[in-house]
Amino acid sequence: MRPACSGELVYGLTPASRLLIGTQNLAAFVTLPLDSVIVSPFHGLGAWLQREPETPDQSLFEATHGKDIWGTADDNPGFAAIFDKAMVSDSRFLMDIVVKQCGDVFRGVSSLVDVAGGRGGATQAIVKAFPHIRCSVLDLPHVVANAPVGTDVEYIAGDMFESIPSANVVFLKWVLHDWSDTDYVKILKNCKKAIPPKHGGKVIILDMVVGEGSSNLKHKETQVLFDLYIMSINGAERDEQEWKKIISQAGFGGYKIIPTTAVISIIEVYP
Repeated sequence: MRPACSGELVYGLTPASRLLIGTQNLAAFVTLPLDSVIVSPFHGLGAWLQREPETPDQSLFEATHGKDIWGTADDNPGFAAIFDKAMVSDSRFLMDIVVKQCGDVFRGVSSLVDVAGGRGGATQAIVKAFPHIRCSVLDLPHVVANAPVGTDVEYIAGDMFESIPSANVVFLKWVLHDWSDTDYVKILKNCKKAIPPKHGGKVIILDMVVGEGSSNLKHKETQVLFDLYIMSINGAERDEQEWKKIISQAGFGGYKIIPTTAVISIIEVYP
């Protein structure tokens, strides 16, 4: 709000509200954490933190809905639609940042498989920016059955816990924070099997590295908020030492963290 030349008050969009309009807006992504399916578990947070020892692995989300977030989406088409739109919105926004600020991570890449890539929003952005890369998406059969047609992306039905198709690069966006350390190591071991041991093979992870990026208070608050939400499904946002430990346990030789202006970082992992 500011005074106009005439002395009258006029209104304009704040930097945050500008993210809710335009072709790459985050309106759908903001809608997801405000949906009742996501919000309702937090009404029972106190009881969940004091839960009985016989249910130590039950997530806050499961305690509320009786199943995990993926099973809930399968049984609730309305929530599934909100979730899918949120992921597409997030991919458009984040991949624009990644391609413009960190496009060098895709230099020399000939093939890429996007693990648990859903409808392929991130992969389509990569193909558009780097048409020489042969891209595919691996996801569960019921996801692939509803994948878009007429794109330059191949969709492959499968399970990342069983095997991952071979490619020069394995790409994971907002995947590993959903899982426990044990599951995380299983996924990364399958990633290592899928890439060549030499000649540029690597894993590219887009995820949060707590403590990386801007020291701005809002940035830190956003990281804490993401950690709270992901805790509700028994996931975790990790700092560099936690990432390093699990990457090493999966048998990789090294890694590199590239912060971005967004809340996520790029983690390149090498055999």
